[in-house]
Amino acid sequence: MATYDSIGGTYAHTRRPDPRIAARIHEALGDAATVINVGAGTGSYEPSQTVLAVEPSSVMIAQRSAGSAPALEASAESIPVADDSADAVMALLTVHHWSDLEAGIGELRRVARRRIVILTFDLEMNHGFWLLKEYLPEAAAFDERRAVPVERLVALLGGARVETVPVPHDCTDGFLASFWRRPEAYLDPRVRAGISLFAQIGDGHLQPGLTRLSDDLASRRWHRRHADLLEREALDVGYRLVVADV
Repeated sequence: MATYDSIGGTYAHTRRPDPRIAARIHEALGDAATVINVGAGTGSYEPSQTVLAVEPSSVMIAQRSAGSAPALEASAESIPVADDSADAVMALLTVHHWSDLEAGIGELRRVARRRIVILTFDLEMNHGFWLLKEYLPEAAAFDERRAVPVERLVALLGGARVETVPVPHDCTDGFLASFWRRPEAYLDPRVRAGISLFAQIGDGHLQPGLTRLSDDLASRRWHRRHADLLEREALDVGYRLVVADV
């Protein structure tokens, strides 16, 4: 499987944090005075009280903006900091990349004094998204091998509340389903390079489905089939905040 050292080179450009999603994440963090971001990537959504970022990819760390929290090159499964190091720990769209989920969640619980906030996706809802269901079912099949059921996260955390995070139609963060009302974006290789699922599979396997999408956009078939989406301001495509007090 490709790593972020090979697929993460464009993240700072294609994965710009969306302020509405940022507000939901920061609200979930509550009044935490110190935050550690695990699987931090380029630093999207880090609040001002972030004291440390933990990220295994040097390529991602190199794209962090000047003045952001110091970054430690390490994995979620083994975080080299003391117990109870921060009020809150956050892990955003990262748990499905971990090699040992139980170890990673154990580390989050060890490091957090008060709260853990995880942004993840509901597999069933995410795979009902029109792009995967109608055009790229092979990508959905690949995703099944790495996705983490939300219920499993809740159990490993010893209980948590789960909040729906709708995606705005003009979302600035280019994750998998963010272009649900802008289908032409998926034809742009730069956009696909910023979506880990597609970058890991490779365009060779995606091209037949992308060709069908291109044809359906040109004929307006997609627009007729999904006319209901064109009037929506936001959509629930399965993204979830899992918030646990420890």
